[in-house]
Amino acid sequence: MRGSPFEQKYRRLRKELLGGAVVLAGVVSIGTLWYWLIEEWSLIEAAYMTIITLSTVGFSEVHPMEERSRLFTICLILMGLITIGYIVNRFTEALIEGYFQQGLRLRQEKRLIESLKEHYIVCGFGRMGAHIAHEFATEGIAFVIIDSRLEQVEVAQELGYAVVHGDATLDEFLLKAKVEQAACLVAALSSDAENLYTVLSAKTLNPQIRAIARASTEEAVQKLQRAGADAVVSPYITGAKRLAAAALRPQVMDFVDGILTGTERSYYLEEFRVDSQICPYVGKTLREAKLRSQSGALVLAIRRFNGTLMAGPTGDTIIMEGDSLICMGTAEQLRQLNQILGPRSSYVPRLPKQK
Repeated sequence: MRGSPFEQKYRRLRKELLGGAVVLAGVVSIGTLWYWLIEEWSLIEAAYMTIITLSTVGFSEVHPMEERSRLFTICLILMGLITIGYIVNRFTEALIEGYFQQGLRLRQEKRLIESLKEHYIVCGFGRMGAHIAHEFATEGIAFVIIDSRLEQVEVAQELGYAVVHGDATLDEFLLKAKVEQAACLVAALSSDAENLYTVLSAKTLNPQIRAIARASTEEAVQKLQRAGADAVVSPYITGAKRLAAAALRPQVMDFVDGILTGTERSYYLEEFRVDSQICPYVGKTLREAKLRSQSGALVLAIRRFNGTLMAGPTGDTIIMEGDSLICMGTAEQLRQLNQILGPRSSYVPRLPKQK
């Protein structure tokens, strides 16, 4: 696969237009050389005669010509008509079908993708991928979509998303999406095997990338985890748990949904990774750090470097190197907390755009 059908046709039309221009230049050169060398006219006269002949403006001959030159002029006119007609035909097709505008859009999209860094990659733009992309767009996250289905690519482009048309399991298209510079990849393809190949390829090209994968079965969950996926989500297992929780604890689920998704949120959940080089509170307790009083944000849980999750940490809980603090607060509170934990940090929490 070498791009979408549109891209292939765009490249073909561009090649044909360029070829027509080269042939036309060749015809002009042949005519000019004939009148210059055979008829022994000046170079300016030869070029002028060639141009008025090819343009069929009906001007008279520069100098009287013999029979052989008139026969050559007839051939020159025919060659010019065929070549110019071909170029006009190709140009009209490109103009009618909007290939110039689409070509400009493709170049702009390519430059945008090439400029991305620490972005997200969504592999698959089906029902799940479309919702993921919507959430990323709502959060103001830079992301690229990879999908092999032309109709899905066109839908994503209409929504204004950056898209790579291709097979996400192949290195070629992951590289086009700048996987080496990406922060996270979400494999949301319909097939567990495709998601497995995608995670393996992404981890090979960028071992530091965070890979999230979709799985249909418990066996696929285990295989994806062994392949290096940092998190694996099964829509069926997760959906069943959410349905049960909504039935048993509806108000809790409404609150959790409200702080995780949507555009009209008042409170947000965010995670902050602790780095001893920039965080002044490593080795101190939460009481000593006074994060709540300084920012107003609440530390709900701490995930240790070894993966242990501490829910509801107390004031005596010590902040350690490599911890991830899971916090809740308003957008401003979380921004303030980011400054407190790492005033010189280049890391910025994934908060929504300020209104």
